[in-house]
Amino acid sequence: QVQLVESGGGLVQPGGSLRLSCAASGFDFDSYTIAWFRQRTGREREGVSCTSNNDYDTFYVASVKGRFTISTDKAETTVYMQMNNLKPEDTATYYCAAVRIRCSPLVLARGMNYWGKGTQVTVSS
Repeated sequence: QVQLVESGGGLVQPGGSLRLSCAASGFDFDSYTIAWFRQRTGREREGVSCTSNNDYDTFYVASVKGRFTISTDKAETTVYMQMNNLKPEDTATYYCAAVRIRCSPLVLARGMNYWGKGTQVTVSS
């Protein structure tokens, strides 16, 4: 019943943009932080961003800060991550996840309660 469904991935040229969506259902959305992770081929999963679904409890890993923006549509229980100025090193499978603690730099190192299946982002010429 709990679902996190990512969408919006695809193939984009360097410098391009994508907006990823994470549609949540089956749990108390307002009580959870939504976090984005990514995993490049052959590498461990990396935390990217998180939000407590307000306008101040957000965090971005240094490599994406200023390029990625996380936002929430509470009515639709959907979290978006706008990704601008994409670079080849952003190529990865992107996952959203939910955890029942406030977003902070420490959240991305913690275990998550729920995971989506991922959406592929490829940045290439």
